[in-house]
Amino acid sequence: MIDRRTLIASGALAAGATLAAPALASLAGMPARRPFRGKLGKLQVLQVGVGGSIAPADRHELRQHPDVVFTGLCDVDSDALKQVSAEHPEAFTCRDFREAFDRHAGKFDAVVVCTPDHNHALIMMTALAAGKHVYGQKPLVQQLSEVSAILGAANARPQLVTQVGNQRMGPEGRQHAVDILRRGLLGKAIEAHVWISGPGDTGDGYFWYGGLSEPIAPPANVDWQLWLGAAQDAPCREGLVGLRWRSSWDYGTGQLGDWCTHLLDVLYFAYDLPSPVAVVSQTRSPSDFYHAQHVHSTLTYPAAGDRFARDRFVVHYCDKSQAPSRASLGLPAGAWPGTGTLVVCEDGVLLVEPEGAIQVWRGGKPVDWKSIPGQGEVRARNHWHSWVDRIVGKPGAFVQTPFSAGAGMAEAGLLCCRAARFPGRELRWDRATNSFLGDDEATKSIVRREYRKGFELPSA
Repeated sequence: MIDRRTLIASGALAAGATLAAPALASLAGMPARRPFRGKLGKLQVLQVGVGGSIAPADRHELRQHPDVVFTGLCDVDSDALKQVSAEHPEAFTCRDFREAFDRHAGKFDAVVVCTPDHNHALIMMTALAAGKHVYGQKPLVQQLSEVSAILGAANARPQLVTQVGNQRMGPEGRQHAVDILRRGLLGKAIEAHVWISGPGDTGDGYFWYGGLSEPIAPPANVDWQLWLGAAQDAPCREGLVGLRWRSSWDYGTGQLGDWCTHLLDVLYFAYDLPSPVAVVSQTRSPSDFYHAQHVHSTLTYPAAGDRFARDRFVVHYCDKSQAPSRASLGLPAGAWPGTGTLVVCEDGVLLVEPEGAIQVWRGGKPVDWKSIPGQGEVRARNHWHSWVDRIVGKPGAFVQTPFSAGAGMAEAGLLCCRAARFPGRELRWDRATNSFLGDDEATKSIVRREYRKGFELPSA
């Protein structure tokens, strides 16, 4: 599996064009915008979270846009802040994102959020409340209750342009998969199987499942209280500031949550999926770290409309490359890729990989997907530049994954990894009340957090 940094670099070649496919163009849902007039004649951007594994790539891509200038940098890590500020000597710097909004709000028009997951909703909703456009890294939020909260904040401000970090939809491959499915070129959808390789059984990689280590003093360059932000007070532990937060119950979402935007997106764009109504996860005993080894989660969606073969649409979302039986799907023997999104339809089966490679079978036999009649045109585009183009009013600019779309994907990923707290227990989800129907224990323990004083979510 290609690592994220390699993929992001390869995605940079996508031309900053518009999306022509009718199947995807209907997702824009935005009125034409007036030309943007920034104080510097450019879009002034504040980046919150400048180090780590993804922030440098986001900053690099945005810097290439002729209408972008970084006027603010914020990070709880003084070393990272010092290093990046040398590249942007005119930008103001701060370690507390609240200071940026309190003291420097007039110096930026848009915010790029690249912090650990547990502070996503807090910073993004603060930015929206301040009237700023927002590019937020995935998964959009870290708590189930934050899905409706951030949707409310974004929907209340339709004049602001939002986008979730979903760069894999920039190149053409996954767009073609959406087009085929949305047009029903393989018939009505029956079910979907989504799986991801990893995490590794041992080692301290991008996802770590070794559990909590003993408390340590925070690194001298990191303001630990600001790093905690919205989370409750807790000691620093080895590796948390680096990568292990991704697998922590309090700060991350595990591998299923982290990858949900990149793997479930095709399903949401193709079928306009609503909120799931049920989830059940099978896994090893949970702990303070996600035990995502061998999780098999089943999501059930109400399937209204003529795109589905049944009155429900079931999605199986798994790790450790737990792909379905090929024989059970009527497919010839063979090996699956380590990661994939597979949709079973009445007239065929479609598989798309993260990088966009597509395979299609009809009647159990492989067919060239490019030969399927009725497809529309799709064009590659620069994922980052599309967000800027939409803000500055470039004609035809298209934002693939606004918060209105990314929130649903995050919800699905969170349901799968959070339900692993109750292995084998089916939970009936109701987003309207942010609760699991008839299950007070699950509602109280896996839906929301208590925010620290001074780091509460702003009202929508």
